[in-house]
Amino acid sequence: MAGLESSLAPNLEISYPVRVLVDLKLERIYDGLLYLADASRNLQFLHSHHHIELEVNLVVQGTITYVVDGLRFSFSPRTLLWLFPEQEHQLVDRSANAQFYVLVFKPALIARSCRTAAYGGLKRKSYENGGVLSTLLKPDAFDLLSKTMHSLMEGSLDPDLLNREAGYGETSEFRFQHSDPDALNAGLHYLLLRCWRSRLTGRATRDPVVLHPAIRHALQLLSDETTERSLEELAKACSVSKSYLCRKFHQQIGVSFTRYRNSLRLSRFFEQYHRTDQMTITEAVYAAGFGSYVQFYKVFSQVYGRGPRSCLRNDSVPIGKPIT
Repeated sequence: MAGLESSLAPNLEISYPVRVLVDLKLERIYDGLLYLADASRNLQFLHSHHHIELEVNLVVQGTITYVVDGLRFSFSPRTLLWLFPEQEHQLVDRSANAQFYVLVFKPALIARSCRTAAYGGLKRKSYENGGVLSTLLKPDAFDLLSKTMHSLMEGSLDPDLLNREAGYGETSEFRFQHSDPDALNAGLHYLLLRCWRSRLTGRATRDPVVLHPAIRHALQLLSDETTERSLEELAKACSVSKSYLCRKFHQQIGVSFTRYRNSLRLSRFFEQYHRTDQMTITEAVYAAGFGSYVQFYKVFSQVYGRGPRSCLRNDSVPIGKPIT
């Protein structure tokens, strides 16, 4: 079987017709948004997606890992990275201490702000070299940008709320808000141009892992599935064995298959838990794909360093089972 895998898997050709366009639901008064993503604050793992807005990330601490164009990228502190409107991207992992600023710029802001050739690259829809445009900033450039972003966070919504809603309200009627939209918009205009200029003085980073077709297909299936497949079923769909899939997945994504699937389950739990029809804790746990409440509690505590009670105590959702 191993020999058959080796001969079949490298030649596996898989198409990816599904592209998920996400509506960030930004009100007209805002030219974009800004928030500090924090792995300790219920940060969800987003499914593969793209949006009409330009996205910029600045890594403050820890590491974050994206899959873009069939390539895996890991980014360390002081890295500035750009995700253009037509780039399908997926956050697949982040370290337990990861913090990174997420900035989103509407097309209209880019059109108004970028009037000379020096900033023409900001109008592109994708990165022509494939993957992610990223730069390791010099310390002084990083300090300036991070302090500016921090100052613009004054007047923003509660950090726990922003993280739980992925900044823009992924699964609810949540809308991004700021107490001073004009100041935020002015700051976003400045950051857009300053980030682009800072890119020129830093060091380009590009050390991607080219994903095996079976791993790309597995990621797509895991991201799209509404009903979980068993490991056997998933491996069969990817034309490899269970052991090969698990081994190759860990090698190329950087985390075990089990950890990644549990992360997706946690993401689905938060989606179910915050639905408007007010699902109970227990119902959300099973709807997310966990086999038992005990399994959910263990995974939740490992990821967030505390039990569900301390994380969810402020949510007014009916509890079908005591949280201990």
